[in-house]
Amino acid sequence: MTFRTERDPLGEKQVPAEALYGIQTLRAAENFPISGLQPLPAFVDAVIMIKRCAAETHRHTGRLEPELADAIIRAADEILAGQHRDQFIVDPYQAGAGTSHNMNCNEVLANRANELLGKPRGSYAPIHPNDHVNMAQSTNDVIPTAMRVATLRTLPSLLTAVAGLAQTFLAKGKQFDHVLKSGRTHLQDATPIRLGQEFTAYGHTVERHHQKLAQAAEWLRAMNIGGTAVGTGINAEAVYPALMVQYLRALTGLELEVADDRIQLMQSMGDIATFSGAVRAFVLDLCKIADDIRLLASGPRTGLAEIILPAVQPGSSIMPGKVNPSIAEMVNQVCYQVIGLDTTVAMAAKAGELELNVMMPVITHNVVFGLMILSRAVQVFDEKCIRGIEADEAQCAHWLERSPALVTALAPKLGYAEAARLAKEAIATGLTVRQLVIQKKLLAGKELDEVLDLRAMTELGVPGAKGIPGGG
Repeated sequence: MTFRTERDPLGEKQVPAEALYGIQTLRAAENFPISGLQPLPAFVDAVIMIKRCAAETHRHTGRLEPELADAIIRAADEILAGQHRDQFIVDPYQAGAGTSHNMNCNEVLANRANELLGKPRGSYAPIHPNDHVNMAQSTNDVIPTAMRVATLRTLPSLLTAVAGLAQTFLAKGKQFDHVLKSGRTHLQDATPIRLGQEFTAYGHTVERHHQKLAQAAEWLRAMNIGGTAVGTGINAEAVYPALMVQYLRALTGLELEVADDRIQLMQSMGDIATFSGAVRAFVLDLCKIADDIRLLASGPRTGLAEIILPAVQPGSSIMPGKVNPSIAEMVNQVCYQVIGLDTTVAMAAKAGELELNVMMPVITHNVVFGLMILSRAVQVFDEKCIRGIEADEAQCAHWLERSPALVTALAPKLGYAEAARLAKEAIATGLTVRQLVIQKKLLAGKELDEVLDLRAMTELGVPGAKGIPGGG
């Protein structure tokens, strides 16, 4: 490997001759050998988009010569098309604010732009990383803007997956609407419910979170680019913020707006923490649903076994024929991870001091990474698990018939105390509630059939309630 000598305010270093990054990026790579991870593509894209729009803005205002601006734009377009990705090497766990990642982007763009103009890498002439690529910018307004852009550009894949999962649950709700089964509360037998009602409720839960995620993202559309160092806008022209948002809107396709208070958006990570909290809220419900799917599928002989999951892989290396709820287990694990990511975001969001929250690199990484893994998990959950679920109607009927909670329908006729005694006796004897009622001649014929109408028990009303006020 050959090297070139570069200099910065701290001295000289040998940079690989073929590298598009420069001395400040190399220092960061040496200073932060933490995770071995590269920056997420969405974060790289967002910063490069900002640099491209800055070049367009400065060409528009005349502050940057057209030839130099065009070279920066061409270099940015190459990166956005997928080239030079191995040149972004700064670990996500780096110095505060994201200066290292910002300079990595500045150096790569400057070197590639100079190369397009026929100059060698490392010359930093005529285009300099700070003077030209970073013109009118600071890490302190670039990274907050990139954080929000990266989040908004990653979110649609999650929203699409969530919408798909909701529709699948609702379709299953219709498919299973005729299947009567025992409800359960406190993990104990409860009054009847239809399997379709359970799945429809899951669908509505997911639908509501889809709406909430979209609403929470609205706060992220305000851009503080142009705030430069502390939000006041030193070294940026008066037209710069509006032009930057105009170009960013065109490049990203996002509905972005100029922030009312750029200082506020530099100080506070409240908008990104609110969004992360909305993701967490969805994950808590998603995790609960995955738990339920595992419980309903437990067995096949010693559990509930009311639903049958599609088999996706052998379940054991030692027990032949075992099939596990593998997809639901994956979803649980992703949910746990995203909850942990949100906890990090919350701690980092409150850690800002005075004019800047310096914890932005870890906030950005965790929010974007969480959206990535969650969107994939939701899609897989939908396609490889929920869509293929079938009901074991015989098993559902088996448990329902034996449920002592059916006495609830008898309480309006017999009174709570007598119904409780029947439930206790049913458990002790193994007889069903219906068998006990017939044996004791408490009800008979049409009246018994109306009171113990299992379908009626899954709807609003009092089964067999003719003659009871409000009962019809």
